[in-house]
Amino acid sequence: MTSPARDTAGPRVTPRVETPADHYLDDIQATGAVPFILVHLACLGAIWTGVYWQDVALAVGLYGLRMFGITGGYHRYFSHRAYKTSRWFQFILAFIAQTSAQRGILWWAAKHRHHHRYSDTPADVHSPAQRGFWYAHMGWIFTARHDQTDLAAVPDLAKFPELRFLDRFHYLPAFILAVAVWFAAGWSGLVVGFFWSTIATYHGTFCINSLAHVYGRRRYLTGDDSRNNWWFALLTMGEGWHNNHHAYQSAACQGFRWWEIDTTYYILKALSWVGITWDLHRPPAAVVRGEQRLGKAIIDRAAGQLAATFHVEQIAARLQATLADTPSLADVKAELQHKLQNARAQAEAMLASLHMPELHMPAMPSLPELHMPSMPTLPTREELKERAAAMFVRTSSMDDIVDRARQLLIEAVCARLATAAA
Repeated sequence: MTSPARDTAGPRVTPRVETPADHYLDDIQATGAVPFILVHLACLGAIWTGVYWQDVALAVGLYGLRMFGITGGYHRYFSHRAYKTSRWFQFILAFIAQTSAQRGILWWAAKHRHHHRYSDTPADVHSPAQRGFWYAHMGWIFTARHDQTDLAAVPDLAKFPELRFLDRFHYLPAFILAVAVWFAAGWSGLVVGFFWSTIATYHGTFCINSLAHVYGRRRYLTGDDSRNNWWFALLTMGEGWHNNHHAYQSAACQGFRWWEIDTTYYILKALSWVGITWDLHRPPAAVVRGEQRLGKAIIDRAAGQLAATFHVEQIAARLQATLADTPSLADVKAELQHKLQNARAQAEAMLASLHMPELHMPAMPSLPELHMPSMPTLPTREELKERAAAMFVRTSSMDDIVDRARQLLIEAVCARLATAAA
């Protein structure tokens, strides 16, 4: 059984977490955005070159080839090591992937591994929940903070000099392909066949980063907003089964059910029949059925989401007010002693004034009753479990999430009470 790709991405480190006050769009580098804009504008060249069916067929073919380079290369092989292959085919995969002009192989894999470590948290490189659609879709690519390749995140890839070469000259494969298309199909082939398919692969890939965390269905609890979307799966050769992927990242297949179309996996499987690829990882049956226990990181994240639905400030404020109105034990003891002394003095005075042969003791004054106000309580375990069932998909780790959420609530309330008392 293979371990999830989260473990293959290296040790977890704590990144610099920017605050909402950070101006992310101000960090965009114009020099990086200009080529991207020019590629889009180049598509308008079809007005002058014309559009012919041969060029459209070429665009479709190049889209399929390069999308496979992205999904089977950039993503499943280089980012997640979901299968094995030879060194020569590894280079071919990297070259095909980089003909899509989506930066270097090491840069792409490093950013993607970082995304999985911190998916949909403030440290995520492209979370629509954190930064909005446009930043998650493509804005992050042009920022200075994400410009460099983090070689420490990809030591298993950085050891190959040919991959470092491609990463350094990351637009070279795309340029070679563009020149080859121009020689073979002329200007119309370049505009329609190359540039149109380039734009299509751009936004097909970007939709997984942005829209696949917003639209679709969640089958598994992954601690983030990843979703399955059959439409995106068709457009991206299987990448749209994104919630499946986040549930078990090291699987070579992302369609976990027979009816979940995953063209990339079909190609990888066919390549395995001729010995080009091998050891294609499959998700364990327990993962597919949703029965595998979740890891601590996902439990903590889900528990935090559950705890956040309760108003800790209100619970702490009510508890603090109740404690302020409740007399201390010392106060209660002093009041009781005072009442007893008064009662004794009254009894002695009455006895001294009596001249009856029989002694009739007056009734002792009743002692004061201590009325303790009702204490506000944290939500019960049953209440937490009921809310968790409404929030999350079914998981065998639901009890762990509930227990952790209650612990987080207790810690949060105690922290606020301690702060108020300081």
